[in-house]
Amino acid sequence: MADVTDMAFRQIIVSCGKPDVFYTEFVSVDGLCYALKNSGSKILEIQAKLMPHLKFKENERPIVAQFFGSKPENFYKCAQLAVKLGFDGIDINMGCPAGKIVKNDSGAGLILNPELAKEIIRKTKKGSGDLPVSVKTRIGYNKIITEKWISNLIEAKPSAIIVHGRTMKEMSKVPAHWDEIGKAAVLCQKAGISIIGNGDVASHEEGIKKAKQNGLDGIMVGRGIFSNPWFFSVGDGSAFGGNGSFKKTPNERIELLKNHVDFFIELWGNQKNFNTLKKFFKIYVSGWNGAKELRIGLMQAKNKKDVFEILNKNNYN
Repeated sequence: MADVTDMAFRQIIVSCGKPDVFYTEFVSVDGLCYALKNSGSKILEIQAKLMPHLKFKENERPIVAQFFGSKPENFYKCAQLAVKLGFDGIDINMGCPAGKIVKNDSGAGLILNPELAKEIIRKTKKGSGDLPVSVKTRIGYNKIITEKWISNLIEAKPSAIIVHGRTMKEMSKVPAHWDEIGKAAVLCQKAGISIIGNGDVASHEEGIKKAKQNGLDGIMVGRGIFSNPWFFSVGDGSAFGGNGSFKKTPNERIELLKNHVDFFIELWGNQKNFNTLKKFFKIYVSGWNGAKELRIGLMQAKNKKDVFEILNKNNYN
């Protein structure tokens, strides 16, 4: 997810409990190729902005690079870049519903252009060497067309198809249609393509259940991990609270927040607005008396020093 699943946040997840596979934020193939082809101060600025999205550490493997765009040749070049950078796989985003992405025939916009979508898959596979190429998509644009759309993607033979159970128009405003994901699973299994489901999975246990119910090879988690970094920690059941999240003390949560701030500064330095971090504060600072007031104070912070000074004022038990 954009401005969420960067290396800084993935390092937090590693410390809390790893998933089987990590995915990067999606990165524009057009922006990357423009920066790689040209030179000059403007280009260096683009490179400095985009390349950190593709940074990862060895403890995050296996990790998949996720790209978006509309030009097959740029997908080919970025697939080669992913190989060079040492990724374990490549994912093509054909599911993002954001208006600025869709209007450029990218993300979910590719659902309206099936021939271009297939050509992008083929070019990415050509540039990927031995790396597997997957596609993350939705079940339609303005209406549900699961079987027609998934059958089209199958023609290009990606290694896996990840299906978010909503149309582009539905955004995330309605419950995911898991019955449609099940239909996609039948098609993919017949074609020998791995099928992964996505949408409204609130816990590890629920994900396992949905995978079994719908004949899936795996589950992708998006917003679920954003609300609970301990999502994949499934050890001692006594560690869970009544709402399915781990019972962590305020001090443990505060230390995790401090680690996240450190990772963010390590990755981005001054390249990204510090306010980007503030969307994460509620993950760590919630669930105890005084948490709301603490968050209000943290929202005034302008840098790492401010955050640490606010957090170190009291002992949170």
